[in-house]
Amino acid sequence: MTATGAAGIYGTPPADLAELPGGAIQFSPLMPGASALEHQNEGALASMTMLAPPGTLERRYAIALALRAVTPGGAVTVLAAKDRGGTRLRKELETFNCTVNETARRHHRIAICARPSALTGIDEALSQGGPQLIGGLDLWSQPGVFSWDRVDPGTALLLQHLPALNGRGADFGCGLGILARAILTSEKVAQVALVDIDRRAIEAARRNIEDARISLTWADLREPLPELAGLDFVVMNAPFHDGGAEDKLLALRFVKCAAAVLRKGGTCWLVANRHLPYEAEMKPLFKHVDLKAQTGGYKVYEARR
Repeated sequence: MTATGAAGIYGTPPADLAELPGGAIQFSPLMPGASALEHQNEGALASMTMLAPPGTLERRYAIALALRAVTPGGAVTVLAAKDRGGTRLRKELETFNCTVNETARRHHRIAICARPSALTGIDEALSQGGPQLIGGLDLWSQPGVFSWDRVDPGTALLLQHLPALNGRGADFGCGLGILARAILTSEKVAQVALVDIDRRAIEAARRNIEDARISLTWADLREPLPELAGLDFVVMNAPFHDGGAEDKLLALRFVKCAAAVLRKGGTCWLVANRHLPYEAEMKPLFKHVDLKAQTGGYKVYEARR
């Protein structure tokens, strides 16, 4: 637990829009190694500065956790771009019994308040935005995780074309563990390393897969993972958004990481958005790159080292 009096920070608030206390403790679930705000004692923090998530349920959940963790009277600063939930901040904080001072700068809304002694609506926000079993999927998930309440079309397409795999492999950007669950139906699979940048996804996958052959790693695949090497296969639904903004290089970094951890002859199964230029980037990294399927906005590739 964090010692009383520490300042908290959530995400990456622009420094020119909010004062960032020195030595503040990071709580974003999208920053590997950050502390978990869910585990903070009530009133343990002196203050919180938060770049609010864009999704309504996720945002209200994060704000509720922050308010609960800050000591009564402590400063809470929440900001967001106007088109990413900023226009709702004042109303949402007021539903928690906060008196809000709001300003607008650089297309952001900045809401500042003191944590009230009596909070309202916290339990509802925590219930709606917390881990939950999704009907129809029979999987644990949480708002904020990629495709948190449905199987996204890219994953569904890859599942249709994924063959039975064998040996040691990895699921990059594993999410809830949907691809890994399918892979593990093969008795020839010895091990699957599930890797995701979202702590909530890792925690959900841990609950969704009861199999001794898995390992789970909360990590950013743009950074080296020396523990992964000589793998027989890698599967991925390659991401192309970072913090809500399109980043075509992000998926290509995943592909380069896959090439680096595969043994010679190992395969990468990849589903990707059709408008992104994967072929040209993959061919120097792999001996063979085969387009296996394309439909709607997606393509499925098998790339062999």
